[in-house]
Amino acid sequence: MSGEMSFFGLFMQASFLVQLVMLLLLGISVVSWTLIFQRSKVLGSARNEMRKFEDKFWSGGDLNRLYQELAARNNLAGAGSIFVAGFKEFMRLRQSASASPQAVMDGAYRAMRVSLSREVDNLEKSLPFLATAGSISPYIGLFGTVWGIMNAFIALGEVKQATLAMVAPGIAEALIATAMGLFAAIPSVIAYNRFSHQVEKIENGYLNFMEEFSAILHRQSHSSSNAG
Repeated sequence: MSGEMSFFGLFMQASFLVQLVMLLLLGISVVSWTLIFQRSKVLGSARNEMRKFEDKFWSGGDLNRLYQELAARNNLAGAGSIFVAGFKEFMRLRQSASASPQAVMDGAYRAMRVSLSREVDNLEKSLPFLATAGSISPYIGLFGTVWGIMNAFIALGEVKQATLAMVAPGIAEALIATAMGLFAAIPSVIAYNRFSHQVEKIENGYLNFMEEFSAILHRQSHSSSNAG
């Protein structure tokens, strides 16, 4: 192919609006890939953290010691954060003489729900951008294509004898916008669906832990009440 029919040559020959469309799609693609790598790392760390915490939690160690160990951390996240929030509220309410066992349980569960919501929000960060990029990028590319083809036919109408060599560059530069739109959209859609499924699985793991931990706290609450 000649230099004029190269990607850079077609970009330079395109109209200003089509160039803006291409640059916009390039920017969306760069941001999307950056977020894809970032979210992949975050979700992988969340899965590893959950496995390590559950191994430690179900090892049969003392819950008070585990709470003190985790509460001393500055970067606590995931199931450990939910555990600390629930256990802290449980201990605080249990020290109150006026709190019934049911009130203690309700307070601990609410604290864990708040922590769970915060953790899920952190896992879902940037996913709306990927969904938006996957939805609008093909339409942005299509707009650039329509505009480029329209300009090509307008220019074609101004000459007496049209040839394929005259039409091809204008159509090629217009179709590049569609290709760039698909290049930006397809990875974003795939990543969004994959990450959404992973977040759902991690959230289900958190919910299962909450239910199991609530059962343990429920037994402790009623055993201490009966002992009193």
